[in-house]
Amino acid sequence: MSEEHRQDGVGEPDQLDRLWTPYRMAYIRGEERPSGTGADECPFCRIPALSDEEGLVVHRGDTAYVVLNLFPYTAGHLMVCPFRHIPDYTDTTDEEAAEVAALTKRAMTVLRSVSHAEGFNLGMNQGTAGGAGIRAHLHQHVVPRWVGDANFMPIIGHTKTLPQLLTDTRQLLAEAWG
Repeated sequence: MSEEHRQDGVGEPDQLDRLWTPYRMAYIRGEERPSGTGADECPFCRIPALSDEEGLVVHRGDTAYVVLNLFPYTAGHLMVCPFRHIPDYTDTTDEEAAEVAALTKRAMTVLRSVSHAEGFNLGMNQGTAGGAGIRAHLHQHVVPRWVGDANFMPIIGHTKTLPQLLTDTRQLLAEAWG
């Protein structure tokens, strides 16, 4: 067995290759997360005061900006953030919502041109239950994707988890839509 497949004396050697991402430990430990919800503790409020290089800002608009994620899921993982310290998408003004959408489209175009992204995950995690790491400041994730980089559930398990029948979900949404 080759040395690159050993675990350096820890456990039994195996055939797995490892891709180390030690920068994610700061995220896992919550080192960059604010403890409160105020703008004075918010990294998305601090970033615009930095230089573009120091803050990893890719573009500044009138009401929102585009920044590289400090703890990316994939290379090129961007976030589109309103300058204003607001927690929820429903708190955006029409101008903010329009610019976040336009910057998201431009981010996808740019990522396709420079990295040949084959797909994207776009999302705003809202609230603790929605998976938001920083709940107090709205941000839209733009995550470039390539065939073969997905997690194990759909690839190995050939499974997608859904908590409700699609017909039931459709009915609830149609009724609420009006």
